[in-house]
Amino acid sequence: MSVLSKSAVPVVDVNTYTRGILGPSNEMLGPVKNGGVIKAGTPPGCWGPMITPKFQGGHEVSQPVAVEGAEIGDAVAIKIKHMRVTSLATSSGVMEFVDGRYVGDPFVAKLCNSCGTVSPASHIEGIGDDAVHCDNCGAEVNAFKFSNGYVIVLDEVNQVSLTVDQDVANRLAESPKLHALIPDNSEQHSILSLARSDISGLAAHMQPFLGNIGTTPSRDLPDSHNAGDFGSFLVDAPHKYAMSQEELNKHKTDGHMDTNSVREGAILICPVKVSGAGVYMGDMHAQQGNGEIAGHATDVSGEVELEVGVIKKLELDGPILLQRLDDLPPMARPMNAEQLKAVQALAKKYGQKHVEVNAPITFIGSGRTLNEATHVGLDRAAKITGIPRDEILNRATIAGSIEISRLPGVVRVTFMCPMSIIDKLGIGQLVREQYGLPN
Repeated sequence: MSVLSKSAVPVVDVNTYTRGILGPSNEMLGPVKNGGVIKAGTPPGCWGPMITPKFQGGHEVSQPVAVEGAEIGDAVAIKIKHMRVTSLATSSGVMEFVDGRYVGDPFVAKLCNSCGTVSPASHIEGIGDDAVHCDNCGAEVNAFKFSNGYVIVLDEVNQVSLTVDQDVANRLAESPKLHALIPDNSEQHSILSLARSDISGLAAHMQPFLGNIGTTPSRDLPDSHNAGDFGSFLVDAPHKYAMSQEELNKHKTDGHMDTNSVREGAILICPVKVSGAGVYMGDMHAQQGNGEIAGHATDVSGEVELEVGVIKKLELDGPILLQRLDDLPPMARPMNAEQLKAVQALAKKYGQKHVEVNAPITFIGSGRTLNEATHVGLDRAAKITGIPRDEILNRATIAGSIEISRLPGVVRVTFMCPMSIIDKLGIGQLVREQYGLPN
């Protein structure tokens, strides 16, 4: 029986994961009711899956959930209702590839260069950079190493963190699952096992968000490559997930955004490219500044609760983000009563009869470079809203912003958009509720 033929339920709890591949081959859970809730415990992204050779993607996201009534060509609004880091410690840093231990892409096709096994099963022996070993021949098999890495401990109320010295890192590595709190059904190795500690005593704020969240691509691809920049490594690649640029553009849904405002209180509106949408989530970061400059942030286990709703006949190429009010760029924040009064006075002074009623909207753009990602975001905004591209350039300049989400190629294009257009898209009520605007 197809999951879409089953009766929809109000809540779906997810505790199973994809092992790195996301697409139509994934069995969906649910369906969840239109307006229902999805809850999940999410394993860490990036480094754990990266050092686990059998994984064929850089993340370990939750098994997708079908949404009642979601059809190809619709969109799904995902309200992030709750998010909490559960890990007590993690590790991350700047990566280097190990030559000879992958075929084309170390995230996708890891290779044991001792016995020749592709994507081999593996295990942890001891601690340190050489801790990952092939089950088949026993050789050290990790395709990645740190050029500069750190171990970081996290407080239990998700406010502050602290990097630790080598002695502490070694102690944490002796019982990594106890401190990483990786979910029971996760299959990744803990990055704590490598115990790399190049930075000690650096305190930082915590502000959790999801680095990879959205809807299922219409072709199987590595979950970390569901974006224009990472996805570009699939173009003409020497492994089974190779595709053309045109195929990548057609099938991806740009869920891997690493956008730090995709956090509790935000609303993400995502394209539906497979029947049921297949909502998934993962790659929680405890903290990250704009750009994810190091290539990787503090990937952690976490708890997430989402509310999902179908928006009929809103055909998107990639996500629209309704950011929290406090995450909006200053030039795109709705005006308060005093400011609106001043605008009306200015209009009266100069005889301007029309004052636009508008609200902020953010389009995600991704591409091989930041410039390409910006062009994609602007083109998506123009296509969906019907506003001329050059007008969007002006709006983003004086009443918005272009912000880097991730190097090399994910950006946010934010601007004040007329409410008449937002209403035509079918998201007017979402926008009014998000920003406390009048009906």
